[in-house]
Amino acid sequence: MAPHARVRAPELIGKGGWLNTGDNDLSLAALRGKIVIVDFWTFCCVNCLHVLDELRELEEKHRDTVVIIGVHSPKFVHEADHQAVVDAVERYGVHHPVLDDPELATWKQYAVRAWPTLVVVDPEGYVVAQHAGEGHAHAIARLVAELEAAHEAKGTLRRGDGPYVPPEPEATDLRFPGKALLLPGGNLLVSDTTRHQLVELAADGESVVRRVGTGERGLSDTPATFNEPQGLALLPDGKVIVADTVNHALRTYDPATGAVETVAGTGRQWWQGSATSGPARDVDLSSPWDVAWFADRVWIAMAGVHQLWTYDPAAGTVEVAAGTTNEGLVDGPAAEAWFAQPSGLAAGADRLWLADSETSALRYVERDGEGFAVRTAVGAGLFDFGHRDGAADQALLQHPLGVTVLPDGSVAVSDTYNHALRRYDPATGQVTTLATDLREPSDAVLVDDDIVVVESARHRLTRLRLPEEAVRVESVAHRTQRAATEIAPGTLRLDVVFQAPRGQKLDTRYGPSTRLLVSSTPPELLAEGAGQGTDLGRDLVLADGVGEGVLHVSAMAASCDDDPANEYPACHVHQQDWGVPVRVVEGGAGRLPLVLAGLDG
Repeated sequence: MAPHARVRAPELIGKGGWLNTGDNDLSLAALRGKIVIVDFWTFCCVNCLHVLDELRELEEKHRDTVVIIGVHSPKFVHEADHQAVVDAVERYGVHHPVLDDPELATWKQYAVRAWPTLVVVDPEGYVVAQHAGEGHAHAIARLVAELEAAHEAKGTLRRGDGPYVPPEPEATDLRFPGKALLLPGGNLLVSDTTRHQLVELAADGESVVRRVGTGERGLSDTPATFNEPQGLALLPDGKVIVADTVNHALRTYDPATGAVETVAGTGRQWWQGSATSGPARDVDLSSPWDVAWFADRVWIAMAGVHQLWTYDPAAGTVEVAAGTTNEGLVDGPAAEAWFAQPSGLAAGADRLWLADSETSALRYVERDGEGFAVRTAVGAGLFDFGHRDGAADQALLQHPLGVTVLPDGSVAVSDTYNHALRRYDPATGQVTTLATDLREPSDAVLVDDDIVVVESARHRLTRLRLPEEAVRVESVAHRTQRAATEIAPGTLRLDVVFQAPRGQKLDTRYGPSTRLLVSSTPPELLAEGAGQGTDLGRDLVLADGVGEGVLHVSAMAASCDDDPANEYPACHVHQQDWGVPVRVVEGGAGRLPLVLAGLDG
């Protein structure tokens, strides 16, 4: 292990209590003898969902020595609701104990700055590593093997079953459905996300006609298997294109024959440096969440990398259409726009509408000369959200996941974390509420004069008459409840801490293997230091007169096996984005350390 002072891991506390433990409370003291991996996550965060999937193999392989503890640390107000956490644990197949920490008590004790963050605690209760972001599973697996060997030799390793107790399954026809599509014959096709299937329902929205897929996680065409499918769209040839989210793939389903075919993606997750265009089956994708037919091709809400891509079925190719992979709300030419987990798409006559979930925004793509441009209709950014109607520039949403174009040209928004259906009218610039008391609505489709809403957390479709008058609601505005880091005026030293896993080194064979991108909200916060570079440390100069804001930091490092005899060493990418709220005060910190991997010395 690295030669750091040994730090005792703080105890795990959270007012929401424990899940997946059979109603037993856990403590680190009671887990002595086990290797504990503490996963700080929140269920809105696609990067956190990626980490859950990264850890599945390690969790199964080391089940008798390793205990993974999920500490749920909410960003949105809705995520502090205990039942919502219970739902999320089932929805995403979390098979380890979870501590519900709605007040971020344990987050603060561990000085966590980002979702997701993984902390490794050895069998004697000491912190031995911290990792932020994605791509660390291989490093943690290597560390676990070292800890097993070292503590077996010392007699401090305790093997045996962990404290995980699975909840009792519930019998429902749908389980956390994601998206829905009206088929030409009048039936409804639904992505039954948690059951890894597509389900065709009769026109009543309740009677099951057929299920597509075995129900097991997988990427196979015959027999058909899916992995948390989401978005659905009808293609001109009558087939359905499916966003197979956790498989990082696009599939087609032919309602006439029942055939399933993989048409885009390799099954591997896209990482920085991977191809961004080419033959569809040869290019990696990243958590495609929704799809729509617009401008003679399939547009893809690529939630995992904060971009929009397109798939051209005629040419059999994919390519990036909009977004830089930076997370935030920036409009302009498509190639320069920033998104934050685009999760819902709907094509109008001349606009592609999208729900940009992490910025709680309704946005759209439209033609701009020879290309496309991105505009925002509703939304203020990563940290401002709520339930407020009125003029669009003042209105607030909370993590919407779906959009539906209405017959009059207005747009219905599945305002997921507000449990509401909202409406934006481009003609008047007004936002209203159409319906409340829905439970995590994630999509909606028009059926005759009605709108059928996917109530994801009620496991059903709900048919509503399109109301002529809006529902009056009390206005509520929120900001993400994270304590701001107090920093001193003048120069701030930013250090991204990265230590290559043992047996690996930074890969410099083809140039720098690290990347650092820094920006701020408002942009005026930084007088100097914004932009991209290859060093993981940088001096930032704060502007006079700007007292607070958010520093946006994106870091990437590539490490490879350190074996001179190996001509083709295995390489791994580690990456994370931080949004750090800061307040400029006299006596504040002059250095901001952000741990990508390792420990800050």
